[in-house]
Amino acid sequence: MNTPATASSTDSVTAAANTAASAPRVNRLRARAWRHPGLWIGGGLTLALVLAALLSYVWTPWPPLEMQLDRKLLPPSTSHWLGTDVMGRDVVSQLLVGARSSIFVGLIAVGIGLLIGTALGLLAAARRGWMEELILRMTDVTFAFPAILTAIMLAAVWGPGMVNAMIAIGIFNIPTFIRVTRAGANALWTREFVLAARACGKNRWRITWEHILPNILAILIVQASIQFAIAILAEAALSYLGLGTQPPQPSWGRMLADAQTLMFSHPMLAVYPGVAIALTVLGLNFLGDALRDLLDPKISEGGR
Repeated sequence: MNTPATASSTDSVTAAANTAASAPRVNRLRARAWRHPGLWIGGGLTLALVLAALLSYVWTPWPPLEMQLDRKLLPPSTSHWLGTDVMGRDVVSQLLVGARSSIFVGLIAVGIGLLIGTALGLLAAARRGWMEELILRMTDVTFAFPAILTAIMLAAVWGPGMVNAMIAIGIFNIPTFIRVTRAGANALWTREFVLAARACGKNRWRITWEHILPNILAILIVQASIQFAIAILAEAALSYLGLGTQPPQPSWGRMLADAQTLMFSHPMLAVYPGVAIALTVLGLNFLGDALRDLLDPKISEGGR
């Protein structure tokens, strides 16, 4: 039987060996990152979204909620760079504040799915048996209710709004993270370092926390970036249907809904938020693909 001192020294030696072995891989990862075009494109578009959202807290060309009916549907000019909408609100100001709404909804929705889904996925992989089967059947039931349908049900009970949209999208994300986490964890439970940890007397929960979770973080980061893009699309769709962000709070989906009756007379009012959504989702997809290429051991080692 291993004594605490022996186990501690074993952990120290293992940690030192892992640190020494990971140093060359970190250097290779850094070199690949500098040469990866998808990382630059995706990172640049995502950074532009974040900067636009942060800028909206301290400055917008015009107050985003200020309606000037005598200045409605103005063309682009030096005063209103992208013109005004049907209520006389500045389009640029609405786009900046809409970026804030998209990021906020995406972060909360992905956070709900990440925290709950990861915990349940790790539990399923650690316990196996009836617990794993129960969790998987729960994910099957959840998959039967997409985000839009869940938002409709929540709106019928509590009314439409941003909070209900975040909850609906978050519930939709949970089964995805459960399956990704469980698959990654199951692949690690048969690895030599996990068997060595069990031989040292560590229980399943300690192994899960100290060895399984750190080694699937890369997978979870990549999945989170993909789900973030999906959450932004879902929020725009829910807002377009009137189930998400409610007026007068600006939202890209609400801007599309307001512009649909003006498609023939003022089509650019729909183009601006549509392009913003498309570039944001494109950037997050580029970023997710780049992170997958860089963090997936099979791909990164194969591309050396």
